Amino acid sequence: MAACRSLPSRTPLCLALGLIGSTAWAQTTPTEPARVVTVTGQALTAPSTGVAGFGDVPAARAPFQTAGYSQATLQDAGITALNELTRLDPGLGDAYNSAGYWASFSLRGYALDNRFNYRRDGLPINAETAISLDNKERVDLLRGTSGIQAGTSAPGGLVDFVVKRPRGDQKTFFVGYTQRGSLKAAADIDQTLGSQGQAGLRLNASVEKLDPALRDAQGHRHLLAAAGTLRVSPETLLEAEVELSHQSQPSQPGFSLLGGVLPQAGSINPRINLNNQRWSLPVVFDGSTASLRWTQQLDRDWRLQTQAMVQRLTNNDRAAFPFGCGIALPSSYCSDGSFDLYDYRSEHEHRTSRAVSSELQGKAQWGGMAHELALGVLWDDYHGRFGPQAFNQVEGRGLMDGSVQLPANPDASGANTNRTERSLEWSLRDVVTLAEPTRLWLGLRHTTLHRDTVRIDGSEATASTQAFTTPWLALSQQLTPALMAYASWGQGAESSVVPNLPTYSNAGQGRTQKSRQSELGLKYADNTWAWSLTGFDIHRPATRDVGDCNSSCTQVQDGNDHHRGLEASLSGHWDAWTLDTGAMWLRARREGSSDAGLNERTPTNVPRQTLRAALDYAVPAWPGLSLQASVQHQGQREVLADNSLQLPSWTTWGLATRYQWHGARTHYTLRAGVDNLFDVRAWKESPTQYDHVYLYPVDPRTFRISLQARL
Repeated sequence: MAACRSLPSRTPLCLALGLIGSTAWAQTTPTEPARVVTVTGQALTAPSTGVAGFGDVPAARAPFQTAGYSQATLQDAGITALNELTRLDPGLGDAYNSAGYWASFSLRGYALDNRFNYRRDGLPINAETAISLDNKERVDLLRGTSGIQAGTSAPGGLVDFVVKRPRGDQKTFFVGYTQRGSLKAAADIDQTLGSQGQAGLRLNASVEKLDPALRDAQGHRHLLAAAGTLRVSPETLLEAEVELSHQSQPSQPGFSLLGGVLPQAGSINPRINLNNQRWSLPVVFDGSTASLRWTQQLDRDWRLQTQAMVQRLTNNDRAAFPFGCGIALPSSYCSDGSFDLYDYRSEHEHRTSRAVSSELQGKAQWGGMAHELALGVLWDDYHGRFGPQAFNQVEGRGLMDGSVQLPANPDASGANTNRTERSLEWSLRDVVTLAEPTRLWLGLRHTTLHRDTVRIDGSEATASTQAFTTPWLALSQQLTPALMAYASWGQGAESSVVPNLPTYSNAGQGRTQKSRQSELGLKYADNTWAWSLTGFDIHRPATRDVGDCNSSCTQVQDGNDHHRGLEASLSGHWDAWTLDTGAMWLRARREGSSDAGLNERTPTNVPRQTLRAALDYAVPAWPGLSLQASVQHQGQREVLADNSLQLPSWTTWGLATRYQWHGARTHYTLRAGVDNLFDVRAWKESPTQYDHVYLYPVDPRTFRISLQARL
């Protein structure tokens, strides 16, 4: 604490340290809580994440790569919003991941599709919204081609949100502060009901005032959620839950190149928000989701589970949106830091998703071999209904220092596009024990898909019907009780429609692009250490327009986006130390294009390597106190499609502390930390949107503190 005497008295880190010290000294007889070591997705004893569809197979014995991030892990890292999850997972990258907007990720270098790569308790949802984490038990990731679980999706993987369900009598309360003025309060009430404990109810509520280090981004959000269970009989379980959420916050447009030149990140204040006009309005996300799940144990070996879900989203999407430097330079801001500014407004966007699934799971003996079978059907329906939108250039030019105020131009006369999508998917999975240490894993999914789009003025209508099958198979060998090797191969599918414009010779034509992935892996896990080493190779068909689309062109399949990489992880604990680290090396290239100038180019905004590591030390002399250090490293990214400009690599460090103690009936956890300890200035990512290059800076140094009480 002596070092804090030279700092301002209101420095959050000093406040945190002071609070920890005063609280600790107040405990005359501290009781050491049982240490819980969380190893995400690796430990042999931990269940496999359900995002892969193989139930409770231990992660260390599953022939695919998954990771699960619990509420405790998120709280230790100070993560309160989904778009911050990239700080934990090396395979998860930023892909136009703007503050105040919905999270946009990439996995294994492929940008995820917010309409198709997200699940909620295994059912498909639309992630074009702000997804609250407060009523989620875990966020699970599947790395790799996702055709095993999704009829259509971008390759790279899936994100699944596991909803909190009743577990027993417990009450948890949380309050937190994040610099420069964000405040959060949350409650989690878990209650057993009924004379025999045959029912349960879990309530989650949170409210948050948003005032981040980013300027002109003040807002608020809240959540109210309830989940209930009813044990109708020893064989029958009924579960229901509902969630209501709201977020209102201005979004963050990106910076950009200056006359095609990459500006020095150190010369840009990362706290500047270019969405700072007097007429700037917040982006508003309102969501309601409800689901019902029925599980019936048919006998000792067979179980039937049916679940249904409906999700309703209403968005007001608004921004003062910087875009280009006149007709001559649409991909960059001007060399003097000025830019064209557009008034963008799309009010009352309505997105409704419905899904119903049923799956029969069981064990059988056929041909002298043990089989673990699952037969499922999934029906999915999506409606996107929109009104007119504004995307109007305003008079004058903005500046990158955010100092210029310009007039609004809110006329909403642009025609939006309504979408309707329906799919029916049949799936079959089988885990065959060929011999006790050898298993064959088989998966097959058949999808029938109907899609319709039409502009709200009735023009440019498209309709397509497609059917396709995506297989998946793997072979695993348990080399020792702790070491497993596996090889897998699978396909995924994406569906697209050629723009229904008269300049396209194949306008409105539907197409299916099948990706394929091969993977080899080693996994090790014992009671102390877990590690994995995985090599993957993914091919994804690419398309391009041939000809001049101002007059006549054709959209054709043209080569592949080929991503080849290596993932490694190591986690474990010894004495008072706990380590959790992961890394990914990626070689991404365009191959097989008829345009030789595109071949061997690295896609933009894809890092060549990433590293995430965290080290925890439980102080022996002070039971309940642990000190944590973390590091993030991001390799070089390409900025332009011709690979003539790159973002330099960057590394940030973080420090945190956690102190746990017991009161008479309450368990307390006090957390404090600082992210980007050395206030590194660097460009975090360089997404290209609508042929314009944007630049997002690394978040500035940020302090945080929270207190949790569990009764």
